[in-house]
Amino acid sequence: MSATGYVCELTKKQIDKLKGILEYQYWELATVQYAHWQARKNKTTITAYTSGKVSMQGKGTAEVVQFIIEPYISKEFRFGYESEWTKMDNPKMLEPHSGIDESGKGDYFGPLVIAAVFVTEESARVLIDAGIQDSKNIKSDKKMAFLAQKVKTATNGGFALVSIGNEAYNRMYDKLKNINKILAWGHARSLENLLEKRPECKHAISDRFGRKSTVLEALMSRGKKIHLEQYTKAESDVAVAAASIVARDEFVKRLGQLGDQIGKVLPKGASSKVVERASEIISEYGEEELGKYAKLHFRITEKSRNSANKTD
Repeated sequence: MSATGYVCELTKKQIDKLKGILEYQYWELATVQYAHWQARKNKTTITAYTSGKVSMQGKGTAEVVQFIIEPYISKEFRFGYESEWTKMDNPKMLEPHSGIDESGKGDYFGPLVIAAVFVTEESARVLIDAGIQDSKNIKSDKKMAFLAQKVKTATNGGFALVSIGNEAYNRMYDKLKNINKILAWGHARSLENLLEKRPECKHAISDRFGRKSTVLEALMSRGKKIHLEQYTKAESDVAVAAASIVARDEFVKRLGQLGDQIGKVLPKGASSKVVERASEIISEYGEEELGKYAKLHFRITEKSRNSANKTD
């Protein structure tokens, strides 16, 4: 095994399930000799042979194995590392628990959205079969919306969302000077809201960021009564992956609403296109107006200010 090559043996049922997940992710599927199918995407190739062997090659191999094959197909964690989730003596993925994740942290425009999702064995199985995974692996907003609705339906409304709008976010950052403290508050608030709806939840998982104590100290009355665990690569857990999808879908919707409000498309991420659009807003409306749509502590603000000054 290596980061760019991997071979495993799967049953026909597992191979068919893998194909379904890849189709959801818009992999290009083709028929090749001695194989059920071959899939290609972003210079990564997966070949499912009729013998049962599945071969993977390319830079995306590790991502496919760690976020699709291991958590959803083989249910065995062996590739390159053992995730912290598989090491812990905690309830297994199919046991009732909540997952928490956020979206918008790395996006200059738009809010910070945190979601918490509660799964039971039944809903977890439905979401696993649907190919629910870390939202970072999903590039289509349309597919994100579809999967987010799948999560909301499968969990029978067992989710909670917290959206920190840009003006509130900027005020919080000015006061706290620490993104992890804002994230901790959002995680704690979303968990508290979920526990009000699902008081039977006794265990929650979130991705680890900063010091573990930052989130634990932010927990509210209900959250302090349950067992919260923080792990790296927590998105391999179906509840955390579901939360990441619900959060991202909400972020995309709110970003679109902000764009409609100002009459401009607000790009995702932190690219040169983002700098250009921020510079336009400063030139037309002033930096104070920019704070209604952007996270001002990003370096992009200074770059955009300088760019706007040059064009004045």
